Amino acid sequence: GAYRHGNGNGNGNGNVSVFEHSSIDENTDWSGVVGKCEVVVHLAARVHIMDDNAADPLLEFRKVNVAGTENLARQAAAVGVKRFVFLSTIKVNGEHTEGIPFRFDDTPNPQDPYAVSKYEAEQILKRISSETGMEVVVIRPPLIYGEGVKGNLRSLASFIRKGLPLPFGMARNKRDLVSLDNLCDLVMICTRHEKAAGHTLLVSDGEAISTKQLAQYIAEGLKRSLILVPVPVALMKGVASLLGKSAVSNRLFGDMEIDMSNTTELLDWQPPLTIKESFRKSFQNYS
Repeated sequence: GAYRHGNGNGNGNGNVSVFEHSSIDENTDWSGVVGKCEVVVHLAARVHIMDDNAADPLLEFRKVNVAGTENLARQAAAVGVKRFVFLSTIKVNGEHTEGIPFRFDDTPNPQDPYAVSKYEAEQILKRISSETGMEVVVIRPPLIYGEGVKGNLRSLASFIRKGLPLPFGMARNKRDLVSLDNLCDLVMICTRHEKAAGHTLLVSDGEAISTKQLAQYIAEGLKRSLILVPVPVALMKGVASLLGKSAVSNRLFGDMEIDMSNTTELLDWQPPLTIKESFRKSFQNYS
C-alpha cells in the first residue's frame, strides 16, 4: 500500500512524500511516517472477500486487520501521536436489522472473519488508548460508494446503463449506505473535534433506501430510463437459495438500518450531501 504525508499547511500545495509498503502486518515499520503526525487515520485493511480461498480466513484477516493495526497504533503512541482514527465496519454490529436500527451502543455481533477481525482491532485500540493516553476514534460505516465504485453497485449500474430490466419492482427493504464524500467529511471532523475522542461512531447518508430506490438513484445519476419488473421478493430469495446465492440475496433484499443520532448530536454534524445528490455525483461520469 501507499500513504502520503504533507506539510500540514492545509492549502493542498504542501510538500508530499510517498511511502510504500508491500504489506501491513505486525512487522511493518512506520517510523518514517508516524513521527511526523499528530493524527493517524487508519483506513487500510484486508477487506471482506466473497470467495475466500485462504485455508484459515480469520487468521489472514487477523494478520492485517488486528496485528497490523496494533503495530501501527503502538508505534504511533510511542512517538506521541495525539489521536488515532480507525475505520471499522457496521458489520461489527451484525449482518442485518429487523425493525430496530443498529446503534453505537449495541452489543457487538460480528458474524464473519472480516467483522470479527475489525471488532478485535477495536478492542485492542481501546486498550492501547487506556495504556498510553493516545485518543482513539472508531467509525463504523456501512457499504461505501462513490465515483469508480466496484462490486455489486458497479454491476447494477452496468445493467441499468444497458437498459436491462431489473426484478426489484416489489423490493421494500431498508438499507443504509454512505457516500465517500460524506464519510470523508466525518473522518476529517473526527481528526479534530474534541468530543470525538473515545467514541464509537456510526455513519450513513441519513436515509435508508430499498433496492428499488437504489436502482432509481443510480438510473438518475446515469441519466438512463429504468425498467423495474414486479417480481415477489420471496420468490427471488427462494431462487437465490437454490443457487447458493443467499448471501447476495440478503444484501439485495435484507434490511440494514443505522441510527447515527449519537454521531450527529455529539459532533453537531450532518452529512453534507443527500443520498440522492451523492448517487448523482457518483454515477454521472460512470463508464
